[in-house]
Amino acid sequence: MSVHRLDRAQARRIAIRAQLLAAPRPTDLLTVVRQLTLVQIDPTAAVAPSADLVCWSRLGSSYQPAQMREALERHRTLFEHQAMVRPMDDLGLFLAGMAASPGHERHREWLRANDSFRRDVLDLLGRSGPLLSRDIPDTSAVPWPSSGWTNNRNVTQMLEFLVLGGEVAIAGRQGRQRLWDVAERVYPAGTPVVELEQARRLRNERRLRALGVARAKAVIVPGEPADVGDAGEPAVIEGVAGEWRVDPAALGQPFTGRTALLSPFDRLVHDRVRLADLFEYEYVLEMYKPRASRRWGYFALPILHGDRLVGKVDAMAERRRGTLTVHAVHEDVPFTPEVTRAVHEELHDLASWLTLTVERPR
Repeated sequence: MSVHRLDRAQARRIAIRAQLLAAPRPTDLLTVVRQLTLVQIDPTAAVAPSADLVCWSRLGSSYQPAQMREALERHRTLFEHQAMVRPMDDLGLFLAGMAASPGHERHREWLRANDSFRRDVLDLLGRSGPLLSRDIPDTSAVPWPSSGWTNNRNVTQMLEFLVLGGEVAIAGRQGRQRLWDVAERVYPAGTPVVELEQARRLRNERRLRALGVARAKAVIVPGEPADVGDAGEPAVIEGVAGEWRVDPAALGQPFTGRTALLSPFDRLVHDRVRLADLFEYEYVLEMYKPRASRRWGYFALPILHGDRLVGKVDAMAERRRGTLTVHAVHEDVPFTPEVTRAVHEELHDLASWLTLTVERPR
């Protein structure tokens, strides 16, 4: 197989189109999630919950958070699993992995020691679900040991294992809290189970279509992998070391850029190594840093313009005051009047979507 040769601009445009951040915008939520394969859930809502912000970046103000809730809880076209919203069409790619869970002997030992607890949880959910975790009694025989925040959180830990094993599913949310139910009331009956190795291959292919261009191998990270194995076709990118994989269907496609404000958890910027390689863009989520150590802000939004990431917006939704407070717009490169105008329009669209007004402190 021949190796595709790309320059950075071509690689960036492939990545942006694959993430539905080029023009024209997509028009419906299910199309977005199917193409992206996942939308990450994060509780931080400095501007808006990240999953909603990711969808707004693609769909604009036609998107409303209620659409996500309806798709998850009523229509069941999406499902939540391991803090990701995924299309229900992809459920079969996860079922074989669920059947093989948990993978660690320590986890299996804890489940064996608490088999009666497991059956208590399943029986209660079967009779009374969906339930919040606080509504489920702790009948564990052996507490969950941890040096972190999960120590002795036995109900939550059991529910997490049962979700990973496909016996329980997340049926919805009450505020930020998850509602748990037996899987057969959430997942469609008769979903075909894709064999484990084939499922891994298909998920790699789906991930590459969502990313456009990616490394064959990358550092292992929690959650969704950043690499794609041997999916797609080999490529090299001018000025970037190593071999990449590219979605062949993405090659040679026209590109029309637009301006977008992105969540820090957006998949375009999520892999910081790929971000530096393709976009030559530096970004760190600074919410975990002391205020005095921040360069760009607590929850700075990367700014995409055309095929470049050109800056960051330090903004905060202050709902009691009714404002989207813009503390700073950081220019990685000097903005032209066109870029300034486009960023201004996106900020006002974001504020309108949040039913706020833009305010810039003096």
